[in-house]
Order: sequence, then structure tokens, then C-alpha cells
Amino acid sequence: MEECKKKVLAHVEHIKTVGSHCTTEETTKQALILPLLNILDFNPFDPQKVKAEYGANFPGAKASERVDYALFSSGTPVIFIEAKPYNNKLTNHDGQLSRYFNSTPGVTVAAITNGTEWRFFTDLKLPNVMDSTPFLTVNFDMLEDKDIEQLSKFRYDMFNPDKLKSFAEERNLLDLFTSTIGNCLREVDQDFVRFIATRANLTPKLTTKFLETITPLVKQSLKDAISEMVVSGLSTPQPVISPTQATAATQPDTTEEVSESIDAIDPANPKIITTAAERKILTILKDMLSGVVNEEEIVGKDTESYYSVLYQNKTNRWIIRYVGDKRKTQVYFPIELTEQHKSGIKKCGLEFGSGGSIILDKPESVMRLSVVIFDALAYCLDDNNFKRERGNKGEVPETQD
Repeated sequence: MEECKKKVLAHVEHIKTVGSHCTTEETTKQALILPLLNILDFNPFDPQKVKAEYGANFPGAKASERVDYALFSSGTPVIFIEAKPYNNKLTNHDGQLSRYFNSTPGVTVAAITNGTEWRFFTDLKLPNVMDSTPFLTVNFDMLEDKDIEQLSKFRYDMFNPDKLKSFAEERNLLDLFTSTIGNCLREVDQDFVRFIATRANLTPKLTTKFLETITPLVKQSLKDAISEMVVSGLSTPQPVISPTQATAATQPDTTEEVSESIDAIDPANPKIITTAAERKILTILKDMLSGVVNEEEIVGKDTESYYSVLYQNKTNRWIIRYVGDKRKTQVYFPIELTEQHKSGIKKCGLEFGSGGSIILDKPESVMRLSVVIFDALAYCLDDNNFKRERGNKGEVPETQD
């Protein structure tokens, strides 16, 4: 990743130097587009990875219609790229690009670029129909670290259609949520006022008249809260440090970092070791479920074989069981996975293990299983499921291989 970052940053400087000289589409391709493909390990000199002026046979296709570049992985086209001259505005994408995308099911991404701005499209709304709006826009004139990280997902050695589609969906939701939150902050409606009043534990009955009365106060409080957050983040006063404290400050304090990353051994049973990953799973589930149940009702419990997240600390009401080792990390649920669950899990780029388990590449990946987690919690909340002993479909064996 660091090597890729260095190359991308060097490419930014290259664009600044030669961009203004790229007055034609062909020059833009040679000087700006192909170098980036090479950085992403789509070697433009390898026809097994990159084919220029790519034409495909489909009904209605004209002989003259060709996509500027088709990027290949395992012998299949996966990305189509339409090129424009450096000084062109990308106000709309070429209809030819969408026709090629729509007629080639194996292609995951279509992109249009003028060498400095890249717009990436996929088919989130309708399968095999290119969306009208990009899920990601990267502008090399205003490049940020997060842009480099996102670009790395398109590298040849990391290219994964399912994970890329999941990334596109996450980007789409982030944009949607950001827009919605922005609208809520700019235009405070009654639902938002009711939400704030409820979270503030106001005792009066929240009638329409009362909500109208407090709306101006909520608007002012919102402005004050945002201002306070900005000011505290930018201008927190620094304490006066004595020479002794200054000397001590030069020594790195890694206590907190270590405490979050080291394993915790149960003093009553040294064989029970709670890892940082297991604590991360608990933190994630607490955050996810805080809007449904009280945070203190979500409790972690470790054993020699697995780590459980329990509802109300009841061992029979486990929401998830996490089994982590050096070879493979898996999670189990107390409910039988439906076909809808399985389809969603595959779409998120996760794989299934043995015994109804799901394999995680990292603890944070459990957030992709939000639908299953909420269904597992609903199962735990239903007392009817615990009136008598019953075997759970997702029960993890007491002993692991």
C-alpha cells in the first residue's frame, strides 16, 4: 500500500507538470491515463490485462463503436474506460460506455476520465444496467489519503468483483446518509425535533404544539453544538508544561495503545484468553444494537473454545459466537440462515465455513452482517424461543478442530 501511495503521489506531480500540454484525447491517454493503469498493475503493454479500442459483438452494436480501454482479469473484461481530453468537463458519460457495460455481464465497473478526474460507475440500481451517477469520483487536483486507499481497491492483484460491489454500495449509502444528515441539520423538521426531545428525556407530552414551541430552541442548540465541536477540535487550549513534564512528554506513552491491542488472560482460568479482536466484536455489536436495546444488555463472555456476545448476560441467549485462530476466523449465529441471508452474505464478499459459520477476514467485517445480527437479536428477545430446551441451527460445537 505504501509503495502504491508513493506512485500515486508522484503521478499527481506528473499531472501538474504535463496536464496543460495534453490538448487531445490521444495525448491524454498516453500521458495521464495509461500511467495510472500501470500504477494499478494493469500493464498497458500486456494485452492480457489491457486492450485498447475494445469492440464487442452484441445486438445493435456498430462496427465503429469501441470502448477506449477494457481491463481484463483472468481472461474476462472487468472494467471499461472511456477517455476524454484533459481540458474536457465530465458533465455526462458516453452512452456508448453504458451500452457496452449493459451488454457485458462480467464487467463490474465502468469509468470515464479526462486524466485528472475519474468517475466510476456500477449497477447498484438494476443488475447489468449502468447507474447514471458514479459511486466514486477521484480528482487528482484535490487528492486525499482516502482517495488513494479507494483507488487501491482497483489494483489488479486486489481486484474482487464482489468486494468492489460491496464497496460501491457502502459508498452509495455514505453519500446518502451524509446528504440526509446535512438536510436534517439545515432544515430542522418536526421528526428531528421529536427525536432530540425524546433523547433529552423531556417529561412533557410531545404534542404538536409543544414541538412547535421548542423547534427554535432545537435549531439554536444545534448551531451551538456544531460550533462547540468545531472550536474544541481546532483551538483546545494547550496546558503549560514544566521542564520535567516536557522531558517526560518526549517518551512515547503507549499504555492505551497496548491495553487495546494485548490479549487479556482470565486469572481464574489461564486457558481463557480474550483477544483484541474479540473485544472489537463486542464494541461493534454494542454500537450496532444500541438503538434497539440498552448497551449494558449486550455482554461479552469468553470460554476456552469461543467468544460469545450475549443478551442480558444469559448464556442461552447468545447473539453471535466468534471463533478466532491463526488459520481461520469464523462467526456463528443462533438462527438458521435463510436464502435471503445467504444471498446478502455472498453479495458482501464473505464466504461460508463449516457448520453454518461465516468466515471473517477481520473483526470489522462483522458490520456487513447487520441483517443477520438484528435477526439473531430478535430471536433472543422472543421469550417463546426459550420456554423449553431446543437445539439451535447455528450452534457452534463445544470443541473446535
